[in-house]
Amino acid sequence: MEPIKETPKTKVKRGPKRAVFDRKVLYQILDEVRISHVGFAVDDQNFVIPMLSWRQGNQLYIHGSRGSRMIKALTEGANCCVTATIVDGMVLSKSAFHHSTNYRSAVVFGQFRLVDDPTEVNDTLKAFLDGIAPGRWEEVRAPTEKELKATSILAIELEEASVKVRSGPANEDAEDFDLPVWTGEMKLKQSMIGMVADDNNQPAVKTPNYSRAWN
Repeated sequence: MEPIKETPKTKVKRGPKRAVFDRKVLYQILDEVRISHVGFAVDDQNFVIPMLSWRQGNQLYIHGSRGSRMIKALTEGANCCVTATIVDGMVLSKSAFHHSTNYRSAVVFGQFRLVDDPTEVNDTLKAFLDGIAPGRWEEVRAPTEKELKATSILAIELEEASVKVRSGPANEDAEDFDLPVWTGEMKLKQSMIGMVADDNNQPAVKTPNYSRAWN
């Protein structure tokens, strides 16, 4: 797997030691994050919109209403950036100043393309749904032609990307080492905490287990 190539857009200027060029790390971030933020501009106004996203191969996908301002702009080839961040822990220091965060982040630059091949549309929607709830695609009604016409699926190549990772303890000042204050990391993780049926659920239908997608 080829490493991520550094470009003028992706060069990390703040904290360059945290830059990562391993494409596997980029993929891990995008597979875990679930929601990405898409930045673009329309008529000299900047927008950043949170979107459900999912990765297949070297492409990141999003979907939305065909009539939305964002989808129209991206379909027409607007330049954009997509950001994704995972907070792994809060880093506690002996001083207020040196508290920090352990994180993994990615910024992808480029242009989205409209996915119009029926096979790719079907395959990527299945990947999206099964990525949230494994096996769900086979359990539910497939989208109708009308529903598909109302929805646009877009994809962006993961070629121009910037990845940063912070890990480890706080950067303590030497004069603070002997302070009797607990230091370390508050480890954090996104996880599923339960399955709650709504009023439309049929009583005879057993509650499925989709937890492996969120471990």
